Amino acid sequence: MVKTPIYMDYHATTPLDPRVLEAMRPYLTEEFGNASSGTHRWGWHAEEAVETARQQLADVLGCRPDEVIFTSGATESNNLAIKGVAWAYRERGKDHLITSQAEHSSVLDTCKWLESEGFSVTYLPVDRYGRVDPDDVRRAITPRTALITLMWANNEVGTLNPISEIGAIAQEADVLFHTDGVQAFAKYDSRVDRLGVDLMSLSGHKIYGPKGIGALYVRKRRPRVRIVPLLHGGGHERGLRSGTLNVPGIVGLGAAAQLCAQLREEEQPRIQGLRDQLWRRLQERIDLIHLNGHPTERLYNNLNVLIEFVEGEALLMSAPDVALSTGSACHSASTTASHVLVAMGLDESAAHSAVRFGLGRWNTPEEVEYVAEYLAEKVAALRRSSPAYAMKRRGLDIYAS
Repeated sequence: MVKTPIYMDYHATTPLDPRVLEAMRPYLTEEFGNASSGTHRWGWHAEEAVETARQQLADVLGCRPDEVIFTSGATESNNLAIKGVAWAYRERGKDHLITSQAEHSSVLDTCKWLESEGFSVTYLPVDRYGRVDPDDVRRAITPRTALITLMWANNEVGTLNPISEIGAIAQEADVLFHTDGVQAFAKYDSRVDRLGVDLMSLSGHKIYGPKGIGALYVRKRRPRVRIVPLLHGGGHERGLRSGTLNVPGIVGLGAAAQLCAQLREEEQPRIQGLRDQLWRRLQERIDLIHLNGHPTERLYNNLNVLIEFVEGEALLMSAPDVALSTGSACHSASTTASHVLVAMGLDESAAHSAVRFGLGRWNTPEEVEYVAEYLAEKVAALRRSSPAYAMKRRGLDIYAS
């Protein structure tokens, strides 16, 4: 007997792993010190915990510990990377940025704001799978380009960008490269030299860690990246991010990243197998269903599908036994079509028929079977009230006069 409701929205957030909670617990209770308090044991222990977590992240990133800056989450990290580099290099005549039309809103909105401040931004198209063409990146670079910012893995359709190839292009052109690594970090080999990135944004709650904590990798050698801070007042994090450090959150982020990297070899094939099982079962039970995103170059836990003649929101509202989404959690209250799917060439009507599955550490084969059967029943019920679907099934032209 499968216990419901079933959670399959791991791209929005992940449950806190009990092992991560155990690592955090002392710093929520008896070890409550401020990491900046250097005159007593509480402060010393807090500082030691922070530096241990910094080393854990550095180990996963393959970087130096002093290249890891703690933030409140990926949105702040993206803002710090993009605004910080833009402001720092503007005085050198670098006032141009390159991004894509399918980025997370925290990147797109930041770039839009920088345009209002006089910067120019090139928004590259993506192909029908949601991928950026490296040749488009190369062609977009100008002598005034300060930064390329492109996500590693798309948070909606799961498509993986060719980050290493783009990193090589950026390095050849002597342009800084930032990636929003939130969905892929620690789930894949995240060594920054292999990826060719100069900055990378991370988030705790996407890797079974706590919410409200993130980090930004900032390269300090070959080249040394200059950043203007967003926050002032205390000089924390070597002056790049002032504010009292969230010691329990930092400990949790470090533990979660280390655990995710350690489990990667066994976790990836298991979860990918569940994802592929789910896709097979859905195709067997639901007609007129299509995959969104790249068929192979995609996050191993992502499945984004378009179900014809069914509104995604209507399906989710009719299916309380399973937690899914129609796109980014940041826009879950919006009635507009996904900008990612529109950028991929879908019209707004089709984009409204998309549903995103995000599988994770605690999903099981039994849950997959239940979800496929359950959703097939809900889709059939919704389609019974669709004249257009009935005409399609009868082979009639639904646009005939």
